[in-house]
Amino acid sequence: MPDTRDGVPGPGRLRPPGLGLLLAETRALFEFNASLLLSPLLMRAPRGDGHPVLALPGFLASDLSMAPMRRYLGELGYETHAWRMGRNLGGLARMREGLRARLAEIHGASRRKVSLVGWSLGGVYARDLALQAPDMVRYVITLGSPFANDVRATNATALYEAFSGERVEDFAELREAIAGELPVPATSIYSRGDGVVNWRTCLLHPSGRAENIEVYLASHVGLGVNPAALWAVADRLAQPEGEFWPFDRAGPFAIAYAPPERAVSV
Repeated sequence: MPDTRDGVPGPGRLRPPGLGLLLAETRALFEFNASLLLSPLLMRAPRGDGHPVLALPGFLASDLSMAPMRRYLGELGYETHAWRMGRNLGGLARMREGLRARLAEIHGASRRKVSLVGWSLGGVYARDLALQAPDMVRYVITLGSPFANDVRATNATALYEAFSGERVEDFAELREAIAGELPVPATSIYSRGDGVVNWRTCLLHPSGRAENIEVYLASHVGLGVNPAALWAVADRLAQPEGEFWPFDRAGPFAIAYAPPERAVSV
């Protein structure tokens, strides 16, 4: 049955997650506690070359939300960076200049390409940065980021429009580019149990350097601290620059990952 918005049927329209999934977001606390409990296991993740990583927070979040991710990656030897732009109040067009300046600052200081890890709206920013400055970006990893399909299918759309002053329908050409193929390798990590964004809005087009990784039972609020998601982030960042191979779902968190073909079954 086609979804509707404002009472008008629309083919291909998606619905935001239901109230049950939204209320279940409280399980994020258990995901965080699990990552603490399993920290010795997480430290066995593949290690890369210590290149710089910029962590971009989600809507209404600040650098504090990405602190566990930065700490974990820092312990694995990466040069981690906060975005230093305060609370993320949205505004894709408004934030572009500041984000590019922050990326250029890190790239200039390290003289190395920077990997971007973006949670939710932060992942949308990350994909846009890769389009703007592919010469400065090494890899893009998004966590529960609604950049594809009907991006209105979230429980945060009204808040986003209120705080950012932008309508989701604005900048259609830019949004289409962000949803398309990137000039750098990319991984989208998502969960069908996401209570904030419809998981279908997180799916990129798989290719020889782009993939989707579904984490079973993860929440939206907990994706950035979920142990299986953390392992996947570390594994993807460990790939040598300029190389890409599909994520190996074996290992200590194998039971937490869906098979890759499930990403296309709607």
